[in-house]
Amino acid sequence: MDVLPYLVGALGALILAVPLGYALARLQDRSRLNSAQSRVDEITSQAKRTGENLLKDMELKAKEELFKKQEAFNREADRERGKFREQELRLEKREDLLDQKQRELGEKEKTLKSGQKKLQEKRDFVDKKAKDLETLLKTQNDKLLEITRLDREQAEKMLLERLATELSEEIAMRLQKHEAHIKAAAEEKGREILVSAIQRYSAAHTADTTVSSVDIPSDDIKGRIIGREGRNIRTFEKATGVDVIVDDTPGVVIVSAFDNVRREIGRLALIKLIQDGRIHPSRIEEVVKETQEEMDRHIMEIGRQALQDAGVGPMHDKLIHLLGRLRFRTSYSQNVLQHSLEVAHLCGMMADELGLNGALARRCGLLHDVGKAADHEMEGGHPKVGAELAKRYGETSKEVLHAIVGHHDDISTGHIYTALVAAADAISASRPGARRETLEKYVKRLEELEALASGFPGVEHAYAIQAGREVRVLANAAQLSDSDSLRVCREIAKAIEQQLNYPGEIKVTVVRETRAVEFAK
Repeated sequence: MDVLPYLVGALGALILAVPLGYALARLQDRSRLNSAQSRVDEITSQAKRTGENLLKDMELKAKEELFKKQEAFNREADRERGKFREQELRLEKREDLLDQKQRELGEKEKTLKSGQKKLQEKRDFVDKKAKDLETLLKTQNDKLLEITRLDREQAEKMLLERLATELSEEIAMRLQKHEAHIKAAAEEKGREILVSAIQRYSAAHTADTTVSSVDIPSDDIKGRIIGREGRNIRTFEKATGVDVIVDDTPGVVIVSAFDNVRREIGRLALIKLIQDGRIHPSRIEEVVKETQEEMDRHIMEIGRQALQDAGVGPMHDKLIHLLGRLRFRTSYSQNVLQHSLEVAHLCGMMADELGLNGALARRCGLLHDVGKAADHEMEGGHPKVGAELAKRYGETSKEVLHAIVGHHDDISTGHIYTALVAAADAISASRPGARRETLEKYVKRLEELEALASGFPGVEHAYAIQAGREVRVLANAAQLSDSDSLRVCREIAKAIEQQLNYPGEIKVTVVRETRAVEFAK
């Protein structure tokens, strides 16, 4: 009973609390709504302000961009207007130039027409004068014929005879002048052919000696070579015809002879005996005989090789053997076989240049000194001996025989191949190594010539050419003028005459060159 009032009170309080809570909630919602609305209004106003600022910034940027584009457009337009103006000026100049050329052409056309008119008047005047002259000449001829009482044929005959008499001396002088000109041209052509042949062919020449050395393994061999009481060395020298020199020189034995074939046989036989070790008289004679047979075969091979190198036709075996023997013969320190091959090639080159038979010319040159292989066995000089041997062994060509016998004597005008052989022989004899001038002496003479020319001021380089017959001097264009080059050339020539010894004459040529180089890029 006591609880019921409490429950009624609690229920009444609850009933009162519900509306009150609802009213309170409504008040809170309205307050939040008002606050949100004010926030929305604030955000909206701020967004409007931001948008207005952005719009103003964009408008400013757009105005600046538009201003820049307008300025660029104005500049481009100014450039284009400048180009158009320049084109207008060029067109105006071209028009003025064309007008001027047109006026000049008009004036030239007037001048040409005037000149043509004057030329036609002169032509008419000349034609008239020619007709008058023809009439006058005819009248004078008629009067002359009437006075002389000669017909036309007789008058022409007398006139021609008189002209022939007056012009005979002039014709003779002209013929003499033409003959001298032709002779000079022929000499110049001959020099060109000789120089061309010399330049196209070159051969090395070395001086041969009259002794050969044979190496031995030990000095004990020297006693065995000499033998008991000199028996072995006497037998060897008698069989070979050479002198064997056994001295105190260690490891060497000297074989000496003026006949190169004998010296070579002796050298080879002595080498075989030393290698074999059996050195006694019977063995010496056996080895020497065997070596002589090998040397004969070797000489034939050398002769056949010479025929092949010279490019000539077949030849008798005896002549081939004589050519091979020339390999072991020297003349003025020059190997005769090499000299003969050189003469053959030079003759062939010159004959080809002159339109002659090159093979025949080479044959003449190859055989021209064949007599030197047997001149110690027959009487007479080597030209006569060579011609007799060539004729004896089947050489029938008159050109070859005459070239052999006549290449050192006066040349007959009817034998051109003999003249070629004589010229080629002289060329080959002037090579370094010939005429007792050793290669060392020749090189030393060229070096002295170049050193002398290089010692002058303004000279950069000096080269001895044409076998020492000419010195080519290269001058510094910055240091020497043209007149200075002439002076230096004369001074070099005078210094060569005073300080050097040389055969013949030496040509001095000074070359001064100024060269400009530029590159187009």
